[in-house]
Amino acid sequence: MKTRYTYGGDEHIYVEMDDEMSLDAFFKSLSMSNAVREAKIEGVTEICPANASFQVRFDPDVIAPEAMLKKVQELEHKAEDAEKRLKTRIIEIPVYYQDPWTHETLMRFRERHQDPSGTDLDYAARINGFDSAEAFIEAHHAQPWFVSMVGFVAGLPFLYQLVERDKQLQVPKYLRPRTDTPKQTVGYGGCFSCVYSVRGAGGYQMFGVTPMPIFDPEQKQSYLRDFMVFFKPGDIVKWKPIDREEYDRILAEVEADTYVPRIAEVDFDLEAFNADMPGTNAKLMEALNVA
Repeated sequence: MKTRYTYGGDEHIYVEMDDEMSLDAFFKSLSMSNAVREAKIEGVTEICPANASFQVRFDPDVIAPEAMLKKVQELEHKAEDAEKRLKTRIIEIPVYYQDPWTHETLMRFRERHQDPSGTDLDYAARINGFDSAEAFIEAHHAQPWFVSMVGFVAGLPFLYQLVERDKQLQVPKYLRPRTDTPKQTVGYGGCFSCVYSVRGAGGYQMFGVTPMPIFDPEQKQSYLRDFMVFFKPGDIVKWKPIDREEYDRILAEVEADTYVPRIAEVDFDLEAFNADMPGTNAKLMEALNVA
């Protein structure tokens, strides 16, 4: 990886670790942005992390852009030497695949899709070499996913599959964006899965919905009272397929504010994961069984 630094006007510096998302690039970006935060550089007003990059906003009346760039560059060695371990949590997210709401939406926007004659899941299965949508769904939920970024719209997580690079699912976005996507849709675009936190426009392929709110500006849900956004970078997600009956049951619990997400505290070690991905994933998912 070769780190690139660029200016974004007079108040921003953009730092990019690599052209492609990888866990190695994510951890370097995380370590480096943490180092910038811990340095408490006078003039820094905001640090915004992304998948394999981050952006620093600063006040040019307090620190000149050239001086700001030099200070950020000087902190890169701390990122390279930092331990690639993370205390985080694994979260079970229920998903009603092939639900009627995303199906109705995708049918309204078929003229914007690569395969107007099929569903998003049919298309995703075919281009990834699966013989059915059900086989693709199995591959989608069989292994955990890593939240590499939260943003774009409020509380939306970008999730990166914890498997070998050659086994990762790849699904392009719609040819032209939709003007509607149901709230809490589970989607896919490029190498990232996501959950749409609010209803609105979108372009990711739609696979299903979750009854579990992940963004609550009114903070009515007990598990969102401390912070209205559920996910944070470094979280690990395990999708759990559910049927309509279980979807309705969970939704009733959400509406009654009795729903409790299934969560376990875990340690994620990047070196251990790279050395044994199946074994690390098995340990992560086992933590949920005893939660």
